Formats: sequence, C-alpha cells, structure tokens
Amino acid sequence: MRALLWASRIFIFLFLFAFAIKNTDHVSVRFFFDAAWQAPLVIVVLAFFAGGALLGALSLLGTIFGLRREVARLRRDLKQVQAAMAIHQTTPFSTQSPSIQ
Repeated sequence: MRALLWASRIFIFLFLFAFAIKNTDHVSVRFFFDAAWQAPLVIVVLAFFAGGALLGALSLLGTIFGLRREVARLRRDLKQVQAAMAIHQTTPFSTQSPSIQ
C-alpha cells in the first residue's frame, strides 16, 4: 500500500512538472485601473491556486473555532457529570439473594 501511495505521488509530481515545463510562456493578467501583471503561465496558475486555497482555509476558520468551543463545553459538562456520579455512587449490591421464609 505504501509503495502504491509513493508511486501515485511520483506520478502526480512528474505530471505537474511536465505541465510546468510546457507552459513557460509569459501571460498578462490585467487588473483594474490598467494594472497588469506579466509572468509565466505556471506562476499565474500557482498563484491563483494558492490564493484560492488560502481563501478556502480562511472561510473554514469560523466553523473550526465554533467546533473547538463546543468540544471544550462538552468536555467541561462531562467532567461535571463524572464528578456528580462519583459523589452519588453507592456501594454495590450484595450478590446474595434474600432468604425467604
């Protein structure tokens, strides 16, 4: 399984490397107010991919922090319940059946 994972990683790397080698032409990305950025196509694609990944990660921060707060609250509640159960714990029942006369 490990060899298959490494083989797939190597294949993906070589595929992306071949893509980078083939797309070295300069492109212009035009922004507002006549601003333009000229760079190789691979750099432009990589920059926009990284920007999209960063925006995706930032959009998840609210959810992650909310879940962390919920986990902390649930752990606190669990400790309170365990403490209450420890106080109210009684001795175990005897295993002898009561004698009926």
